[in-house]
Amino acid sequence: MVGNPDTFFVPGPETPLNDPSLYINRELSWLAFNRRVLEEAEDQTVPLLERLKFLAITESNLDEFFMVRVGGLQQKLYAGVSYGSGADHLPVRVQVEEIGRVVRQMNADTHKCLTREILPKLEAEGISIRRLDQIDDADRAKLAEVFRNQIFQVLTPLAIDPGHPFPRLLNKSLNLAVRLARPSGGKMFALVQVPSVLPRFIALPARETGPRNALLPLEDLIRLHLPELFPGLHIEHVSAFRITRDSDLEIDNDEVDDLLKAVEEQIRKRKQGMAVRVQLEANAPEETESFLGQALDLDTHDVYRTEGLIDLTGLFQIHALPGYNHLRDPIFVPHPARAFEDSHSIFEAIRAGDILLHHPYETFNHVVDFIEEAARDERVLAIKQTLYRTSSDSAIVKALQQAADNGKQVTVVMEIKARLDEERNIVWARELEKAGAHVVFGFVGLKTHCKVALVVRREEDGIRRYVHLSTGNYNPQTARLYTDLGYFTCRADFCEDASLLFNYLTGYCEPPKWNKLVVAPTHLQPFMLDRIDQEIRHQREGRGGRIIAKVNGLLEPAIVQALYRASQAGVKTDIICRGICSLRPGIPGISENIRVISVIDRFLEHSRIFYFGNGGEPTVHVGSADWMDRNLSRRVEVVFPVEEPALKHRVVHEILEITRTDNVKARMLLPSGEYRRVKTTAPRVRSQEQFLLLADPARHAPAPETQPRLAAPPPKSHPDPAKARAGKPLRKPPTA
Repeated sequence: MVGNPDTFFVPGPETPLNDPSLYINRELSWLAFNRRVLEEAEDQTVPLLERLKFLAITESNLDEFFMVRVGGLQQKLYAGVSYGSGADHLPVRVQVEEIGRVVRQMNADTHKCLTREILPKLEAEGISIRRLDQIDDADRAKLAEVFRNQIFQVLTPLAIDPGHPFPRLLNKSLNLAVRLARPSGGKMFALVQVPSVLPRFIALPARETGPRNALLPLEDLIRLHLPELFPGLHIEHVSAFRITRDSDLEIDNDEVDDLLKAVEEQIRKRKQGMAVRVQLEANAPEETESFLGQALDLDTHDVYRTEGLIDLTGLFQIHALPGYNHLRDPIFVPHPARAFEDSHSIFEAIRAGDILLHHPYETFNHVVDFIEEAARDERVLAIKQTLYRTSSDSAIVKALQQAADNGKQVTVVMEIKARLDEERNIVWARELEKAGAHVVFGFVGLKTHCKVALVVRREEDGIRRYVHLSTGNYNPQTARLYTDLGYFTCRADFCEDASLLFNYLTGYCEPPKWNKLVVAPTHLQPFMLDRIDQEIRHQREGRGGRIIAKVNGLLEPAIVQALYRASQAGVKTDIICRGICSLRPGIPGISENIRVISVIDRFLEHSRIFYFGNGGEPTVHVGSADWMDRNLSRRVEVVFPVEEPALKHRVVHEILEITRTDNVKARMLLPSGEYRRVKTTAPRVRSQEQFLLLADPARHAPAPETQPRLAAPPPKSHPDPAKARAGKPLRKPPTA
C-alpha cells in the first residue's frame, strides 16, 4: 500500500494545480504497481503455477527497480541532493526510507505467500522444494554424485584477505559467504558464487512414493559440499546473499563521438556498478552483514534480510516444468486475423483495406510474415524499420538480413540504448551490417521508441508503400505475453509520413510537417494538451467533454494539470493506467470527474489508446507513447489516428469499453495512492477473458453494443476510502 488513507491530506479546490500534494511519488506508485502483481500470486483463483510465476515476476521487477531507480536515488543522496525531481517534491531521503519500508513488507508478504500457500499446494500436486533438513542419506548419496560430476568443476572458492581483496561480484549474482576457522587458530571469510550457468534447482532422485518432482536449491547442494572446497578448514557458518548493482547507463551526450562504443563501454561498467542492495538470509550472523556492508560500501538500510529462498526469479524454472497443465492458464494459440485469411499475400490484404491487429489474441505472425514476404518478393525495393527490443532468435531480424542479401535496400534504426537490451541490440546491429543493411542508431540524446516498418514495392500502377505501425515491439516472444495493437495501411498520407520519419531519423533535416502521424519530442505533448483543452471547450459550450486514455504510465505534470483542469470543467475522464500514475483522482473540486483503474492479469497490458469525445465526433489515436515525461520529451515516439470507421468502432466499442468496465482484474486508484479491487454487483467482466473469446472463431462472442454510453459519468473515487465505490459497468459484457 502506498500512502495511509487515514492520514492522507485532502487538498482543497483552491489548491494550485502544481501543488506537490496533488501528485503521487513516482517510486511509490511503481511499488504499488508491483504490489498489484504480487496480489495475482496471492489470488487463489489464479492457477497454482501461474501464482508461482507472478512471484518470480514480482522479484524480477524489484531487481530492475533497484538497478535503475534506487541506484539513481542513492547517487542523489550521496551527492547531497535534497529533493527529488518529481512534481511531488518528496525529499530524496524520505523516498529511500519509504522504499525500504514498502519493499521489506512486500518481501515478507511474498515469502509468506510462497511458504504458507503455494508450496504446500504444490507438494500436494507432486512438486516439492526441499531444503537440507528435508533430505535423507539416500538423497545425499545421489546428490554427492551430481555435485562431483556436474558442479564441483564449475565452482571457484574465493578467499578474502589482504592478498585476496573482496572480488567484484556480478550484478544479480547469488553467492555464499563462508566463515572459516583454521585448526591452528585464525578466522577468515571466503566467498563461493552460485553459478548462473547451472539450473537453479537440482532434481532429487525419483522414488516410488513422494513428489514426482522433488527439487533442491543449487545453493543448498553447494552448501552441503563446502568442506570439499575448503579441505582442512572448519566451516563456522554459511550465509547466502545476492547483490543488486546500479545499472542505469550514463552517457554524456556532449562527449559522444561514437554512440556504439559509448554504449559498449557503459555496459562493461554496468556489470560492476555501485552496489545498491544486498539480499541476505534472515538467520545470517551480524558479523556477516557487517562484513558485506563494509566490503560493498552499503549502509544497514541497504541490506534486506530475507526469510527462505533468496532470488525468487529462479521459480521460473519450476513454472516451466513439463506437464501440470491443470496448474497453468489454459493453453492459448493466437488466432489469425480474418482480413488475411482469404488473401494470397500480405500486400493484397492491405490493399483491400486498413487492418488492425489486437495482440496477443490475434497472431503476431502476420507482422513477421509482412517482413518475410517483403524480403522474398522480387517487387520489393526497400524495407525500413525501427527496432527497440526484439527476441534473441528474431525471425524479423533474419528476414531483414535475407532482404539485404537479396539486394534490397534495408535500413534499420536500431535503438542500442533500450534499457537492459543493449547488448542484444548491439549484436543484431553488427549482424545486420554484415548482411549489407544500413544500420542507424538514431539520435544521441533521444531514444527511438516508435514502432514503424515501411516497405516500398514496385507494382503495375507504379511505386506503392506499405506501413506497419504498432504500440509494441517487434518481438515475437513478448507479443504472446503483451497486449498491443498493430496497424497495417497503404494509404498515401500515412506512407508519406513514414518516409519522412525515416528520413528524419537517418539524415539531417528539421522535423517535417506531418500529415497523420503525431511525433515526439516535437509535436506529441502540444497535441495532447490541445486535445484535452478542446474537451474543456466542448464541455463549457454544452457539447459534453469526454476523455478515455489507456496508458502504461501517467507522470508528465503538464498532462496531469491539464486533466485536473478538465475535471474542474466537468469533463468525464477514464484512465486505464497499468503502472505508474502520479495523478490523484477523486479529489473534490480538482479531480472528482477522473477515474483511474489498473488491470493486472495473465497478459501484460501494453497498448496505448487515446479517445477524445470531440463534441460528438470522436477521435481515436493509438501509438507507442505513454503520458510520461520521457515519452513526450526524451524519445522519438509515434501516435497515429485510427480513422477507418469499422476499425475505429472496434477500438472504442470493443477494446476500450470492455477494458474500462473490467470488474474482475481491475483495481481502482484512490486519492491516497492506494489501489483497491473494483467491487460491484454488476455482471462479471474480465476484459482479457472477453478478448480471448472475441478472437476465437469457434467460440466467438457477440459484438459489444454499438453505442455504449461513453459519455456517462464514471464512478467517483472518494477521498474517504470507506466511501470509495467502483460503480456499475455501463453496459452488459459480451457473453460466450
